[in-house]
Amino acid sequence: MSAGSEDGLAITLDAVGTVSIVLGVLLTLVASVGLLSLPDVLSRMHAATKPQVVGLLLVVIGGALHLRDSVDVWMLVLVGAFQLVTAPVTAHVVGRLAHRGDGVRRDLLHVDELRDSPDLADPGPDRPEPEGPDLPSDAPSGRTEGS
Repeated sequence: MSAGSEDGLAITLDAVGTVSIVLGVLLTLVASVGLLSLPDVLSRMHAATKPQVVGLLLVVIGGALHLRDSVDVWMLVLVGAFQLVTAPVTAHVVGRLAHRGDGVRRDLLHVDELRDSPDLADPGPDRPEPEGPDLPSDAPSGRTEGS
């Protein structure tokens, strides 16, 4: 390849990288505005995960197009992969905790799939502990603070 075509390729990659970074920053800005303006935890969680992850991936792609060094690109690939792995897990945990507490506006839900199906693996506030015939409701249940 000639030197002129290599320069043209570098300029094109830099331009695409810059556009990608700007779009990623704008999506991240939209996510932050959504976190501040949406009414309940589930809506905020949606704003925190969807545009935030896509925005970060666009910034990572733009950074990789600008840097073009093997070590830097692999580090950015790891950042993107960890974001893709951790964002759904975090959203799931936040959603379950919000449903157990008072963070969900039930009037905004079309379907509440967790209402009638308590989590059997972790009997939290969804399912109270059974009271035996010999255990009055005000007696200690044998559980200690912090357990």
